Amino acid sequence: MIRDEHVRDRQFPVDGRRFSLVAIAGLIAGVILISGLIKTGDDSLLCSIAKSRSQPVNGFSDMETQLRALVHYATSAIVPQQNYDEISVTYDVLRHRNPCNFLVFGLGYDSPMWDALNPRGKTVFLEEDQKWVDNVLKGAPNLHAHAVKYRTKLKEADALLNHYRTQPSCFPSNAYLRGNDQCKLALTDFPDEFYNTEWDLIMIDAPRGWFAEAPGMMAAIFSAAVMARNRKGAGVTHVFLHDVDRKVEKLYATEFLCKKYLVKSAGRLWHFEIPAANKTTSHDGSRFC
Repeated sequence: MIRDEHVRDRQFPVDGRRFSLVAIAGLIAGVILISGLIKTGDDSLLCSIAKSRSQPVNGFSDMETQLRALVHYATSAIVPQQNYDEISVTYDVLRHRNPCNFLVFGLGYDSPMWDALNPRGKTVFLEEDQKWVDNVLKGAPNLHAHAVKYRTKLKEADALLNHYRTQPSCFPSNAYLRGNDQCKLALTDFPDEFYNTEWDLIMIDAPRGWFAEAPGMMAAIFSAAVMARNRKGAGVTHVFLHDVDRKVEKLYATEFLCKKYLVKSAGRLWHFEIPAANKTTSHDGSRFC
């Protein structure tokens, strides 16, 4: 998830930047058109437990949220961290499964887009920096975001893998999140909404993971795998992992999200479709994959 300090490390060609912004605005405009035309739908095409918004979120209707996002990207000089091909992978799933429960690790310049692409659904953003949350919400008050704290550091990535392999409370047959203090990779002290919602799509684009003292994405990847395996509703859990060009992200994806569930890739994004553990032939043991 792009942040101010991260923007300075990225250089975007002017023509590419303009194309990306126009393309993103086009996606949002398409969603507005489709959602305006479709009055009723086949529930079998919708997410398993998602419900249409009966009340506006933070005082904003779905249409207003989409229009605000469209104006934002049509007038912005800042490009979201993901490119058009990467964004399209998630958009294709949202288009077929909306409205749904969409969890996004990270909050940034692309957040209005993700919220707008899930009309009538529930989109929640998790961000490690309270000041950054306050800053983003000033410009996009319709977003639903929580500031959260992580227990991990990127420099501990190898040690945390060894810990998981020897700690029974981390094993896939035993793993849970809320209150699981024994498993260092479990996200244990997050908002109730995080635990009480069954997420249909999970985007992992944060927390920061490019310097030793950063939290890294290890716990987010592990916890996404646990939530997907514990799914009670119909269908699979779609997990999207960004920055797979980095060593730790690729290592943890292979360990917890499983290459056999990898269905698509684009640029630095991997898309997994993870079934619930009770729908697989072998779901016991000490390894996820």
